[in-house]
Amino acid sequence: MAEIKVPELAESITEGTIAQWVKKVGDRVEKGEFIVELETDKVNAEIISEEAGVLTQILAEEGDTVLVGQVIAVVEAGEGAAPAPVEEAPKAEAAPAPVAAPTPAPVATPVVEETSNERVVASPAARKLAREKGIDLASISPVDPQGRVRVQDVAAHGTAPAAAPAAPVVPTTGGPIVFTPAAESDRVTIEKMSRRRQTIAKRLLEVKQSTAMLTTFNEIDMTNIMALRKRKQEEFVKANDIKLGFMSFFTKAVVAALKKYPYVNAQIVGDEIHLNNFFDIGIAVSTEEGLVVPVVRDANAKNFAEIEKDIAELAKKARDKKLGLNDMAGGSFTITNGGVFGSLMSTPIMNGTQAGILGMHSIVNRPVAVNGEVEIRPMMYVALSYDHRIIDGKDSVGFLKTVKELIENPEDLLLNS
Repeated sequence: MAEIKVPELAESITEGTIAQWVKKVGDRVEKGEFIVELETDKVNAEIISEEAGVLTQILAEEGDTVLVGQVIAVVEAGEGAAPAPVEEAPKAEAAPAPVAAPTPAPVATPVVEETSNERVVASPAARKLAREKGIDLASISPVDPQGRVRVQDVAAHGTAPAAAPAAPVVPTTGGPIVFTPAAESDRVTIEKMSRRRQTIAKRLLEVKQSTAMLTTFNEIDMTNIMALRKRKQEEFVKANDIKLGFMSFFTKAVVAALKKYPYVNAQIVGDEIHLNNFFDIGIAVSTEEGLVVPVVRDANAKNFAEIEKDIAELAKKARDKKLGLNDMAGGSFTITNGGVFGSLMSTPIMNGTQAGILGMHSIVNRPVAVNGEVEIRPMMYVALSYDHRIIDGKDSVGFLKTVKELIENPEDLLLNS
């Protein structure tokens, strides 16, 4: 017999959620075969069987939270069908039905508990009528917005078919009105947050609460880079078997700007500032389960084709849920592109302990002044959100201005490679 346990995935991961069982009780399992998918805070992990045999027990259902080292299934040696599932065992061992004891004579008790009614705010007349009718005051929905039960409420109670109660208003005294959560109905659909979404929410809130985040904006004239990309696209594809996109240009421009303004490539650790001498650039990728940020390693040492291939490979792995922990750990700066969804301008939130994030947006033809003349140019707003505790306004504005100048004059990127 072999126990299938939740493996150790990373030091920071202590639990996960069973996302999907690929095998079911009674299925034949080969050694090294993928049998269950585990969803963690960062990635989805495929758990394999270390032994060949038959899956005889599943000890954690889909949606259950399991800890590292916990036994979640059992595989036993064998070739045929597994023994009867464990849940059927009680049927064979069912004890004889107990002989019913004589029912004692009923004791007359009040229909309504006074202690229950005492907790309800009601007029004396309403209490009296409720006792006479045998109605529990707690079951009455008062019309009074302060929650006070009146005679009219008691009299009207039970005279019409009961309808689904609306979410009651909690009485307040000068403060905001608080509504109790509504139950699921045709008006409200309740959906449990996935572990990934819970983690994203938690991390974003932590960043907002633990940093002095500020955002500065600029705009970029995309005319020259679009012309260069169009002029070189066919040649680039033939040589590298991948398209030349905007992300490689922005990645190169960011690396050059980080070299010029090293505090944007830093992080706070306790009371120390750690200046990173490496350039691992996170690229935000949207998936069905939320945003993930895989990392392009040593972007400063890679050419345009290598960066484009890395981004394409990481994006595919993210959408196929094949990202590993090493694909997402250790980034020093992040780029996010809301423009692919049509965003004109936004304030991106920094990623983890990083000190900055660059937000790209839609390219829109707009009238701009060029050499004293109004021209229609393809323009993009860019935003830099940064931790004001270690990055001053001068550095943040200078960083964004450097990115702008390099994108508007893409040939200069070759001098900074």
